[in-house]
Amino acid sequence: MDVQEDQTLAEGYKLKLNSYDLGVDIELADAIQRLRFEHPEVRAVVISSLKPRIFCAGANIYMLGTSSHAFKVNFCKFTNETRCALEDDSRHSGRRYIAALNGTASGGGYELAIACDEIYLVDDGNSAVSLPEVPLLGVLPGTGGLTRLVDKRKVRRDRADVFSTLAEGLKGKRAKDWGLIDDTFPTSKFQEAVDERVAQIVNLRSEDRSQDETSNSSDRGSFPVPSQERDKGRGPSAGKPSPFVLLPEGGEKSGIKLKPLEINSTDDKRDYKYVALKFHREKRYADLTVRAPESDLPKSLDEIQSLGDAYWPLRAYRELDDALLYLRVTEPEIGLVCLRTEGSVDDVLAVDQTLAANRDHWLIREIILHMARVLRRLDLTARSFFAIIEPGSCFAGNLLELALASDRGYMLNNPDEKLEIATGELNAGALPMSNGFTRLQSRFLAEPERIDEILNGNAQHESPRTAGKMPARRYDTEAAEEAGLITFAPDDLDWEDEIRLAIEERTSLSPDALTGMEASLRFAGPETMDTKIYGRLTAWQNWIFQRPNAVGPNGALTNYGKPTKARFDYKRT
Repeated sequence: MDVQEDQTLAEGYKLKLNSYDLGVDIELADAIQRLRFEHPEVRAVVISSLKPRIFCAGANIYMLGTSSHAFKVNFCKFTNETRCALEDDSRHSGRRYIAALNGTASGGGYELAIACDEIYLVDDGNSAVSLPEVPLLGVLPGTGGLTRLVDKRKVRRDRADVFSTLAEGLKGKRAKDWGLIDDTFPTSKFQEAVDERVAQIVNLRSEDRSQDETSNSSDRGSFPVPSQERDKGRGPSAGKPSPFVLLPEGGEKSGIKLKPLEINSTDDKRDYKYVALKFHREKRYADLTVRAPESDLPKSLDEIQSLGDAYWPLRAYRELDDALLYLRVTEPEIGLVCLRTEGSVDDVLAVDQTLAANRDHWLIREIILHMARVLRRLDLTARSFFAIIEPGSCFAGNLLELALASDRGYMLNNPDEKLEIATGELNAGALPMSNGFTRLQSRFLAEPERIDEILNGNAQHESPRTAGKMPARRYDTEAAEEAGLITFAPDDLDWEDEIRLAIEERTSLSPDALTGMEASLRFAGPETMDTKIYGRLTAWQNWIFQRPNAVGPNGALTNYGKPTKARFDYKRT
């Protein structure tokens, strides 16, 4: 990191000490994305600082102090998604992330480090790790630090309590003993030690699985097992990609270039090649339409790689991702998004079949993982979503996930119109939610047996060739309603009035209550580290960011860096 202090997104603050604002985190998210698609041969990523004696001071406090409440929350949500994307890369794509802390890492700086697989801190007598938000600012660490501290690194609760209320943090030996870092090295040996660890990881990629399983600890050098991986048979050997994660062939030439998206914007529209946003600001809702692919998309890996970022599932989902972020940051009064699709069900299912058949190839794997991340971003977006299924729609396969992710689904019931939705290969688990479940699993918690029926039942168009191979199952409106895949099925006489009234009713409700309600209902099923992070962000940080003890005239965040001190209302709520 080498943040230029004058390169800010807004006026009124400087990005000193490698502190960051949204612009810096957008760059970080872009770098992680480009590593995955443009440089798939990379096995180890070292995150360090080019500034002396400081790794990262975290989110810029003056930026947060002068930002609106909505911006604070969206900023924290985006930074969380970036760190979860880093962990997703490590988990699924075989890259190992190393935080080389050549100086102090405080607040969001330590939260960036704790999202990495391994943390190494220089022992120079001054450098420390800390989460000073509670004692200094009267808020919580906003990027999952508390959750990762106890869930990921498994730091003992009482020690985590002390650490999280100690503004100056902990240094060297105690930080290691408490599990906050994996090791510490003196300044004179720090870079050499990090280089040695990187070499271990890179060399491990060339070992076969049997060598890895039979090698003993002396074969792996002197590095300790990272604390969050002890007793799990992981540790440094986890630097080797899974045998099921195939490494790309051809070195750097195997990557593809991610070019800027082409966007045409007017006052009430934002159009991409495959995605369109239309704003109805006076009614507080927007239409978001995803268009199906062309019918002649390539099926061979060479052709797909040549097509690069123009390949439909990559381009369309990059566009959808951009549209969701645009809605979050620039359209705060749009409370409802009506999700629509246009095109051929067959063409969408054909893409799913190609992706499923080639999912072991690195590029196809990365495309599917990217689709999953974008759908999770939709799940986590604080807007109501209604799926509008009408003639010309193509809610099938991966695009059916848009309907399953919606808070409600409306499907026209008109026997004179051909209208169907369909499941495909990717609906069975390739696009999981933050809770680790598929959207079908979360939808049918009380009736799990229905999932197999929906995915693998007697398809209307089943043939001997596809029997027993999870063929796409197609549903007309009555069948979709019977299967529980939609919420309402108005007939053609009531359709327009039903949709209009549903939109008017939804946009008349309290946006705060809806945000809390939707966040509570969307993630039925088990808790994961990700759902804890986002759930606590939605509930606690959202609440604390509005409390007088943080942002009131006497609040800690308001008075940070001023000669005045915070004065708290000490009543517990």
